[in-house]
Amino acid sequence: MTAPDPSKRVWRRSSRSGGSGACVEVASIQGVLAMVRDSKDPAGPVLSFPAAAWLSFLPR
Repeated sequence: MTAPDPSKRVWRRSSRSGGSGACVEVASIQGVLAMVRDSKDPAGPVLSFPAAAWLSFLPR
C-alpha cells in the first residue's frame, strides 16, 4: 500500500481551536485512516492513525 498524499485531502480544524492559529488539523480517508498535522506547518510532517485508534481520542 502506498502512503496517501496529504496535499490531496480536505483538512479541518476543531471548532474549539479559537483564532490563535495554534491547533491541529485532521483529515480522513474513507473512515480507514486519520491524518493529523500542525496548522502552522501544513507542508510539515503528518501523523497517520487507523480510524479506530483515532476514535479513542474523541470524547464520548
